[in-house]
Amino acid sequence: DVQLVESGGGSAQSGGSLRLSCAASGVIGSSMCIGWFRQTPGKEREGVAAISTNGDSRYYASFVTGRFTISQDDVANTVYLQMNDLKPDDTAMYYCAAEAAFCSSLLYLRARAYTYWGQGTQVTVS
Repeated sequence: DVQLVESGGGSAQSGGSLRLSCAASGVIGSSMCIGWFRQTPGKEREGVAAISTNGDSRYYASFVTGRFTISQDDVANTVYLQMNDLKPDDTAMYYCAAEAAFCSSLLYLRARAYTYWGQGTQVTVS
């Protein structure tokens, strides 16, 4: 199994920045797909960004392109989501997810593509 722990959420002003972290532990394969998702009450979980741990592919939802960047630290088994130019609409619970697969397409911005999930970290933008 893979365990995921998110951190870095909090409050920010509109136009501000936050960096979320997703620390992975457990059985981590040589090629994993790690995704960031967000959810607000009453809405479906939506994909924000995804990255293959071999670093060859990254995918972003259109509403974050140019503002958010997904990256990884191989040594620390951690994936980051740098969020810049935050907007009130970015307010949500943010989750990271993992799947033992190569992120081959935008399908990895769909929640059903993932088996392992973290508990989430709240982001509030005012």
